[in-house]
Amino acid sequence: AQDLIAHPSTGVDSLSRNEARLFFTMRVKQWPNGTPVKVFVLPDNHALHGRFVSGRLELYPYQLRRVWDRQLFSGTGQAPVTVTSEREMMERVATNPGAIGYATGPFDPSSVRILEVR
Repeated sequence: AQDLIAHPSTGVDSLSRNEARLFFTMRVKQWPNGTPVKVFVLPDNHALHGRFVSGRLELYPYQLRRVWDRQLFSGTGQAPVTVTSEREMMERVATNPGAIGYATGPFDPSSVRILEVR
């Protein structure tokens, strides 16, 4: 299964599906403790990206892309950081306070926190 992961400093153990959507559509700018959010994603055509977006967010990858593009073009927001592999995803989430992303594991519990989507 694909898991939602975050940097341990976020101080959050779970998100509702709607909250997870707000993070990945770049509408949430900071965590409850004030840490700025940094969103990491795999390329649109990556199989895991598709499974995560449809399974956890209940959206299609093209819908996410449309939201990001609209925010970029209107100057109201930014797109997430695209990483090339799951390994890079885990490294970036582990080393960037405020980071959120997804991967299939196995995970090092000291470096990333798995968030439950409820």
